[in-house]
Amino acid sequence: MTSFAECTIADLQHQLQAWQQKPSHAGRILRSYYSRAGNIAWDELRLPAGLRDKLTDHYAPGSTQIVRRHRSADGTIKLLVQLADGHTVESVLMPDHRPDRAAGCISTQVGCAMGCDFCATTQSGFVRNLTSGELVEQFLHLRREALVQQRTLRTLVCMGMGEPMLNLDAVLAAIHRIGGEELGALGWRQLTVSTVGIVPGIDALAAADLRLNLAISLHAPDDATRARLLPTARRYTIAEVLSAADRFQAVSGLPVILQYCLLDGVNDTIAHAHQLAALLAGRRMHVNLLRYNPTGPGLSGIAYAPSTEPVLEAFLETLRANRVVAHYRRPRGQDIAAACGQLRRQAGQS
Repeated sequence: MTSFAECTIADLQHQLQAWQQKPSHAGRILRSYYSRAGNIAWDELRLPAGLRDKLTDHYAPGSTQIVRRHRSADGTIKLLVQLADGHTVESVLMPDHRPDRAAGCISTQVGCAMGCDFCATTQSGFVRNLTSGELVEQFLHLRREALVQQRTLRTLVCMGMGEPMLNLDAVLAAIHRIGGEELGALGWRQLTVSTVGIVPGIDALAAADLRLNLAISLHAPDDATRARLLPTARRYTIAEVLSAADRFQAVSGLPVILQYCLLDGVNDTIAHAHQLAALLAGRRMHVNLLRYNPTGPGLSGIAYAPSTEPVLEAFLETLRANRVVAHYRRPRGQDIAAACGQLRRQAGQS
């Protein structure tokens, strides 16, 4: 059976026409599905006799299920979502400082081929891309979790397991359904796509012209250090990545977010901060400083450690003294294995 999450309005209209039913029902059905976080209020739709049975015989509410749910002391909820083929991915719900809001993070691939040395996901390798429906279902799981917490899911990032730019067709198809007014209605400005710096993907995202946010995992101000941490840096230099970010920003009008995870003794010195500030001189980009959530030895065998609070504060102040817009994003869910790939690895699942 096909999941409703895999359908566009046009897809369902086509099927209804094949059944000699009014295609106008399609939008009503799918809007109910999205507004109720994966459930359909059949009785409220008042469909023609027999159509509900046809639909439920042909379509399923979803193809995924939550097999583990961990809640942190800070309110973060991490879900291990099982796909129809038995593989698993992770999704995360993070409470906002406002009591009625939450932010979500979804995965775009099973595993990851990027080989980032400090990331748990990459240690299991790449398995496959997710479908657009599997992306949508993660969003709906998080929307449902937020409602249970009496919150509204307000923002969503494609920043979980996998590299979104290497599954961009499915990511864009899902984003259209999640963000657009017709179905998910989250809003384009509430969506962020993250990348380790796949330049053609950044340009393709710019060409989609959706006015959503772009986040780039930079993690170092020089190519040598970055290549030690992210193998893709051997393919795309920092200059090339930032040039692509400039092009994206010119199209979207939105400042690009640069993610920078501070690792003790690796990329966290004052000299590194000055190098980063020099790269961003004349650029209107925002830096998110991240505190590392340890995941054990990486592919290189190195076990990284988070920078200390004084080092982090000094790095932040150096950036700000150089007129760089920078923020410190405090870690979430450290007590529930909230770093990408940790819960899936602990579960021993593929």
